[in-house]
Amino acid sequence: MGYKVAVVGATGNVGREMLDILHERGFPADKVVPIASRRSQGVDVSYGDDTLKCQALENYDFSDTDICLMSAGGSVSKEWAPKIAAKGCVVIDNSSAWRYDADVPLIVPEVNADAVTGFTRKNIIANPNCSTAQLVVALKPLHEAANIKRLVVSTYQSVSGAGKDAMDELFNQTRAIFVNDPVESEKFTKRIAFNVIPHIDEFMEDGYTKEEWKVLAETKKMLDPKIKVTCTAVRVPVFIGHAESVNIEFEKPLSAEDARSILREAPGCLVVDKQEDGGYVTPYECAGEDATFISRIREDATVENGLNIWVVSDNLRKGAALNTIQIAELLVNRKLIQPKKQAA
Repeated sequence: MGYKVAVVGATGNVGREMLDILHERGFPADKVVPIASRRSQGVDVSYGDDTLKCQALENYDFSDTDICLMSAGGSVSKEWAPKIAAKGCVVIDNSSAWRYDADVPLIVPEVNADAVTGFTRKNIIANPNCSTAQLVVALKPLHEAANIKRLVVSTYQSVSGAGKDAMDELFNQTRAIFVNDPVESEKFTKRIAFNVIPHIDEFMEDGYTKEEWKVLAETKKMLDPKIKVTCTAVRVPVFIGHAESVNIEFEKPLSAEDARSILREAPGCLVVDKQEDGGYVTPYECAGEDATFISRIREDATVENGLNIWVVSDNLRKGAALNTIQIAELLVNRKLIQPKKQAA
């Protein structure tokens, strides 16, 4: 007996990716239901070779659904996740709405799988920010080996992290520049084509943006609250794939060679670190891949016990859809939930 799974936000970039990955990984679902807003009711989405029609969130009854994968934005999640959870359906949410709630576990399965048992408090599990997810996958094994004291993170984030409209804006601006048409900016504060923008999400009182704060808060919640973290988040003219330059200061010595060996054995990590032309991974190569790629591993002589690494991953997969489904697999594999039909 399989599970009944609902995907809320099924017409968006991440929602469609969730449907693809559910099918790719053979998730034990007897039925998958795509759900969207009322205006998208009846829209066709793909699930393997099948075409499914979206149902409206406002009209859907979750009482016989086992798992709800949500990617519909923070305001929708804040309103609907508790209602869905109250029906006995476990919500795995991809927005920022529940990440900082002490009663909601924030999970990356390769990093803190044991914390998933806390879902019973609210029947909600949070998926981290896309840039944090790949970061902590790379940091977890290094932290276990030498205890991280401080992180300096610079992100190079693709436009897909801001949604389909952002991807369209990059495409339209690039085309406009080539044909000498006016360049219009609506989604971003400045032109994104052939440019980089050191601004993601809203500014906070201390001068950091909310995106930068997310990296700090989520790394502390999932990895270690004692780690000091500072971040600069930058949007770059790339369609898919986030990259990060990470400077790490450890309590104990850790050589670059030892770090390579540790990361090669770590779950979810793939080391591509040849110190030669092209011996590293870029966002272009990581698109469509599940791994978190680590390159440019080298010692930092300016601090005691310092390393630099380059971390790249497909933000729509590991940063969002894949991680959400890995959480669902965790619930199933650890027998933390049973299909309602079977229970009945």
